[in-house]
Amino acid sequence: MQSQDVAPGPASASGPLVDVEQAEAALVEHYPRLVRLAYLILPPGLGRNRRVLTAHALTQRALPRGRSSAPVIPAQAGRDGDPGYSLLRLQVVRTALEAGLPLRRTAWPRRSQLPPLLPQVWGLRLFPRSGGADELALDQRLSRLAGPARAAYVLRGLEKLSEDGVRKMLAAAGVADPAAAVRAATGVPAQDALLGSAEFDPCSLQARPTDLMRRRHHWKAALAAAAAAAVCGALLAMPSGGWGQDGAAAPSYAQNPAALAALDPAKVTRVSPATWRTSARTDFSVWPARGDLTGDRALLRRALAVWARPGGSVQVSATPTTPSGPPAGPPQLLYAGGVDAAHVVVFYDGLRIVRYAEPKDGASGAALDFARVDAASGAEADAVVLDRADGNVRYLTAPWVTGAAERDLLKPPSGATDLGLVGGVTAPLAVPGQQTGSCTSWNVLQLTDGSGTRLLTDLGELTPAHLTEGRPTAPHEASAATALRAWAPYACSLAAARSQGVRSVNAWEYARQTLPDGSGGAAWVCTRAETWRGGGQRVLAQFHTPGGRYGAVAAQSEGVAACGAKDPHVLAGVLWKSAAGAWYLLAAGSEDTKAVTATGGVNGSARGPLLAVRAKQGAQAGLKGTLADGRTVGGLR
Repeated sequence: MQSQDVAPGPASASGPLVDVEQAEAALVEHYPRLVRLAYLILPPGLGRNRRVLTAHALTQRALPRGRSSAPVIPAQAGRDGDPGYSLLRLQVVRTALEAGLPLRRTAWPRRSQLPPLLPQVWGLRLFPRSGGADELALDQRLSRLAGPARAAYVLRGLEKLSEDGVRKMLAAAGVADPAAAVRAATGVPAQDALLGSAEFDPCSLQARPTDLMRRRHHWKAALAAAAAAAVCGALLAMPSGGWGQDGAAAPSYAQNPAALAALDPAKVTRVSPATWRTSARTDFSVWPARGDLTGDRALLRRALAVWARPGGSVQVSATPTTPSGPPAGPPQLLYAGGVDAAHVVVFYDGLRIVRYAEPKDGASGAALDFARVDAASGAEADAVVLDRADGNVRYLTAPWVTGAAERDLLKPPSGATDLGLVGGVTAPLAVPGQQTGSCTSWNVLQLTDGSGTRLLTDLGELTPAHLTEGRPTAPHEASAATALRAWAPYACSLAAARSQGVRSVNAWEYARQTLPDGSGGAAWVCTRAETWRGGGQRVLAQFHTPGGRYGAVAAQSEGVAACGAKDPHVLAGVLWKSAAGAWYLLAAGSEDTKAVTATGGVNGSARGPLLAVRAKQGAQAGLKGTLADGRTVGGLR
């Protein structure tokens, strides 16, 4: 997060007194505008869901407890002449700036820096409606500003304050150098109309569920942990502070021979280091056991016991639809060794990769992670995450991998940086897309073997996702120079696929369109994320205009066949504003689309896969495409 020079704001004693009733009336009347103001000033690194909830919380907490003095800020007519509104606006700006300050170990966090207690929404993610390419570009520019500069831009554009008024407002909010903030804000072109768009309206929201499968697993784990703690709490205690025979596992009373055999370290399957050289298979079943602790029977016993019955102190996670039950029999050992500050054991049971980790110092805090890898082969079986620490990730690579490197997908010309391989383990690689604010880099893992070079990306799971490029019926590796250039504008959209059990992601430029008013040419790309569970695919249609660094999401769908090998067709549209200030509905289908029709808020049709029709800002339209074989397709939504 960018540093922000903000000090506790001074109280204003020279303005008119405002009582609680007057402030409450102003809050009710101007609530949507105050929440929008807070949302725009809050750091984008919080994420859209938390920004929405925090903006509402800060606005609701802006109501004073008693009579207070309103700030003396140059005001315009209307709401700015209301002392109650001025008081609330100052408090919203001050707390929104405080929310962006980094937490310090030497000081207690301020209330605004913590996740809000109220309002809270359980089981749903809330975020404003998506805007067009212009709104996305403005949001990215604002995210690169420090908090005070972002506040200066918003106060000038949304509140229509003069530069002198902005400086006085920032000074009253506690900004140490308001003049510098105003100067920094002038570096972003004024686009005042966009600040009032639906993209930045935290009162008009879309709702989506949280990760339902992970939530169910967490509830099951919590109930199991509570039962184990209530019945066997005394047995779980370890007076010596070290690991017992079964470590952090819950007590076992099972005498089933198969279950006992699965816990015997001596029966764990170990593949010969040379097996993969003569095998026709290129999957996890031919990986040898590696690491400096493969002979540590006590460590393997603890890992197997925790897998069979994780105790209440074990952190358990699983990718969607991955069963987290015990092994049916002795699993295959892939790795056992020390990685950074942990001892790590990785197993494979034919369906799942299972990773067990415990601190080297023997303290509590074991973790158990599951990931589906059924039918994994080739690039999908090239690497497994060994450890995540301090924003970095280490991988264990397949025995056939001969080289590992780090590459920034956003910067194709920058080349790759060698990571080295020691016993199949890579040096630390920065976790992609973890920056606060805008996405400025997306680091991927580049692996080389006898068959070529592949790109894999970490999406927060045990196995990285394989990146490809091209028509869905014949995709190719994304490591070629042309594929890297094609992926660059869309790399940051991979963040939307985190923790979804993604197996591979393909990017396909399905159309190019000449823009109206001589604005150049645009590219239409669909990215399709395939999952290990077969369903739940995520498809994004993205629109990239000349001069833009990132592609804007025009439409998205989940669980559809579009843009995939079984249905290589796609149709999407977007409202776009030309350099001349005119609004258009632009739409594009794949090459076999013979006609496109728009209905609803915009009416128009065109022969061929491309459509451009004059429209009004905010208009909504339905799209229908007719394919060469007479079938029709709807637009992604």
